[in-house]
Amino acid sequence: MRTITKHKIIIVDDHQLFSQSLQLLINSFKDFEVINRFENGKVFISHLQDNPDLEVDLILLDVNMPVLDGISTMKWVKENNPNLKVIALSVNDDEEIIIKMITNGAKGYLLKDTSPEIFKEAMISVIDKGFYFTESVSGILVKKANNDSKKINLKEKEILFIQYACTEKTYKEIASEMCLSPKTIDGYRESLFDKLEIKTRIGLVLYAIKHKIVLV
Repeated sequence: MRTITKHKIIIVDDHQLFSQSLQLLINSFKDFEVINRFENGKVFISHLQDNPDLEVDLILLDVNMPVLDGISTMKWVKENNPNLKVIALSVNDDEEIIIKMITNGAKGYLLKDTSPEIFKEAMISVIDKGFYFTESVSGILVKKANNDSKKINLKEKEILFIQYACTEKTYKEIASEMCLSPKTIDGYRESLFDKLEIKTRIGLVLYAIKHKIVLV
């Protein structure tokens, strides 16, 4: 009888009830199993350091945790183990936090009230394709994100604006950096949203990463 190889998952979340419930859900999927759970980023990183040959397919990482939160943990992962595939989990869709998680290497961002069906779809997508972002989070259709048929020519200042948009700077700070008025920056933003057919700054960041305008 052939042994079925399951995708190995690690959960990093300080809420025990949620973490345990998530483990039960994942283990109910025939192709997945949770191999470990950690209550914060510090103990998770310590486990990685103690087990350099650890085989894991996906990390489910809570954004808000004590001791070491999701953002700090992602920064460590980006610098020390960038091949790890991570989906960020959160109770809110704060744009600034999502951008920080994405630019530090998260391959997906899910709200904790996501349905089990979408949750499973996200895990499969990140493992098989490398990323998963819902339209509600990114402001861009996943199907469209996969479509490379339409080449868009961007001006030098538009590219520079996108690069700044992938940082933690506010639009006002970007205007100052580019020596332009806030009104002009608003014009760049709206023009790019229209040209790239996206709705949010997060969509802009995803576009930049996909087309290597910024490297993460």
